[in-house]
Amino acid sequence: MGAVRLRRTADRANTVVSDLAARVDGRAVDVSTRAAQTIAVAVRLLRIPTAVIGALSIPFIVATLVLGAIAGGAVGVVILIAGIAMAIVNALFWARRGRVLAAVDDPAQLATELGIMLTMTGRVDEARGALTQIAGRGGWRVMGRLRGLWTGTQLTGKWIDDIGDLPRAKYFGPPKIGTTVSITFAALWLVPISIVVALFAAIGTLAGTL
Repeated sequence: MGAVRLRRTADRANTVVSDLAARVDGRAVDVSTRAAQTIAVAVRLLRIPTAVIGALSIPFIVATLVLGAIAGGAVGVVILIAGIAMAIVNALFWARRGRVLAAVDDPAQLATELGIMLTMTGRVDEARGALTQIAGRGGWRVMGRLRGLWTGTQLTGKWIDDIGDLPRAKYFGPPKIGTTVSITFAALWLVPISIVVALFAAIGTLAGTL
């Protein structure tokens, strides 16, 4: 049953993409192509920095979990809960990073899907103008600019549902773009937080063994 459901979902997605792709005008194609190239370059440039961000907190998360297991008792439980919570945030970051990187591995397909997104908004000129700004500005703040692109745009529930059928572009439109930015900020804050938590975990474990 699971395989049948997945196949039906894939067939529906292909149908939606094909139907909407036929409605994309030439100007939207041009803007989407340039935007896709900008997004792809920016995401690839961030491959190593994001890996560093994700990796920095790992030793402290592991240390927290180990110290929690050693401490035992109520203190150990609290430490373990903190370690597990940090591990979940870190895992979410790595998972989203992998999906975003996969989304830009074919810029041509991404461009097609971005063009479809513009058509789906129902406010093509406004969305196209915003995407043009993205296309003309590379750099490190592309994700934040993409989130800003959709701010204030009136998007229906159906639009949100339909964008889920776009396997690449959905990561650069709402609601996933907002989630991506939030997860990234959480991963950044996780680095100093994990250091502090590991330090307190060490103090708590040491105090419990004295």
